[in-house]
Amino acid sequence: MNTFGTNFRVTTFGESHGKALGCVIDGCPAGIALDEADIQALLDRRKPGTSPLTSPRNESDRVEILSGVFEGQTTGTPIAMIVRNEDKQSQDYDALREVFRPGHADYTYAAKYGVRDHRGGGRSSGRETIGRVAAGALALKYLAGKGITVTGTIVSVHGRTDPAAIEHEILAAKASGDSVGGIVEIIARGCPAGLGDPVFGKLDAAIAGAMMGIGAVKGVEIGDGFAAAGHTGSRNNDAMTKDGFASNHAGGILGGISSGQDIVVRIAVKPTPSIAKTQKTRDIHGNVVDISVGGRHDPCITPRIVPVAEAMLALVLMDAMLEQEKVRR
Repeated sequence: MNTFGTNFRVTTFGESHGKALGCVIDGCPAGIALDEADIQALLDRRKPGTSPLTSPRNESDRVEILSGVFEGQTTGTPIAMIVRNEDKQSQDYDALREVFRPGHADYTYAAKYGVRDHRGGGRSSGRETIGRVAAGALALKYLAGKGITVTGTIVSVHGRTDPAAIEHEILAAKASGDSVGGIVEIIARGCPAGLGDPVFGKLDAAIAGAMMGIGAVKGVEIGDGFAAAGHTGSRNNDAMTKDGFASNHAGGILGGISSGQDIVVRIAVKPTPSIAKTQKTRDIHGNVVDISVGGRHDPCITPRIVPVAEAMLALVLMDAMLEQEKVRR
C-alpha cells in the first residue's frame, strides 16, 4: 500500500539510501498555481542537518517537478516530483546487514518479504516521508485557496513543555547515545461543515489512519481524545449557541463529519529506535547479540515530524473536499 487517497491519490517511492525519493499525484485539479518553491518550503522544514537537534545528514532535499505543471499551473494530469539523495553513507550500515535493530522495522520487513534493505531501513526510514511532504505541500496550497490553514506545534518532548527544557531533553539524550519521544498537535482552521462520510468513511477515521501511517506515530487523539473517557456527558458535549458552539471537546468532528470548528489532532511520537546505547537483539541466524547503532540519526523525531503531520492532515482534507464537491454536484 504505497498509494494514499481516493480523489487526490498520492503514490510515494524511494528508499533512504536509494538514488531518489518522491511521489506521483493523480487526481489533482487543473489550474492551481504551482512551482517548486511552493513545495520546497515544507520540505526545508522536514530536512535533516538544520540544527544540533536533528540528524547531521547533509541533504539539500531539492525538489524537481517532472510533470503535470505547465506555465506555472497544474494541468490535471499526473504530477511527478523527485528528490535525489546526495549524502548517503551506506557503509555506516554494513554491520546491520545480518542484525535486526530493536524497535525498528528490520525484523518485520524481513518476515514479510524475505529480504530487506539494511541501509537506513529502506522504505521504513523516516526519509520515506519526503514524498508525503511534497504532495502535502500541494494540498496545503489548494486548501489555502479555500481559506483553510493547517499548522502543527510541539506540545511536549519527554514530558517537558517549555521550549528551553525541550531542547535540553533532546541534547541530553543525544549526548548519552539515547533518544526521546514527544507529542505534536495539528490544527486545521477554516474547514467547512460537512466533510467526511458516515460509518466507514468518517473524517476522524481517515485522519487517524493517516497519522498512524507515519512510521514513528504510536497514538492519535482528536479533540479531548483519551481525556474524554474521564468526562461526563454534560462536560464532554459541545453546547450549541446561536453563533455556533460554546466549546470544542469533539475536535471539530461529530459523527465522522466536520462541524465547521477547528479540527484538533494530537499524535504521540515514539523515541528514535536507532540509538548508540548498547542493546540486546537477534541476528538473522537466531543468535542473541549486542548492538550499538552507528550512523546519523535524530535524537528526537518530534521536531521534524511536525511538517509531515501537517502534510498528512492536508492530504486527508483535500481528498474530503474533492469528495464533497462530487456530492454537491
